Amino acid sequence: MFDKIDHIGVAVAAIEPALELWRDRLQLDVGHREISHEQGVEAVLLDVGADHVELLAPLGPDTPVGKFLAKRGPGLHHVAYTVSDIDATLTALEHAGMRLIDKRARVGLRDSRVAFVHPKAAGGVLIEVVQPPASHAGGGR
Repeated sequence: MFDKIDHIGVAVAAIEPALELWRDRLQLDVGHREISHEQGVEAVLLDVGADHVELLAPLGPDTPVGKFLAKRGPGLHHVAYTVSDIDATLTALEHAGMRLIDKRARVGLRDSRVAFVHPKAAGGVLIEVVQPPASHAGGGR
């Protein structure tokens, strides 16, 4: 069902202080930076080989990541998996009895198609399913 781990999402209060750790101290290269008003986040993808760590800072306290930080504080937010056909994957997940946050894919970073599986259906872990656009078909969000 899943091709590979695409990225690990980490919720942070603000991008610049987080970059001091992840980019400067841990020496991970910034692969992409984007503000997604639809998702209510500023996101930075840091390259780890062919995979990524995604830093997510909320654009406001009433966004999903803002609410996550208020409830749990900074740290692991989600695990994302690459798929080749997100529509088929969502259908298969639903047929397997998985509770979906998104029954239909939406636009993610770099024009990928993304959807989320509810953490209550996945042992407490928020799962993101990512179908990269054709221009990134080799993987990576």
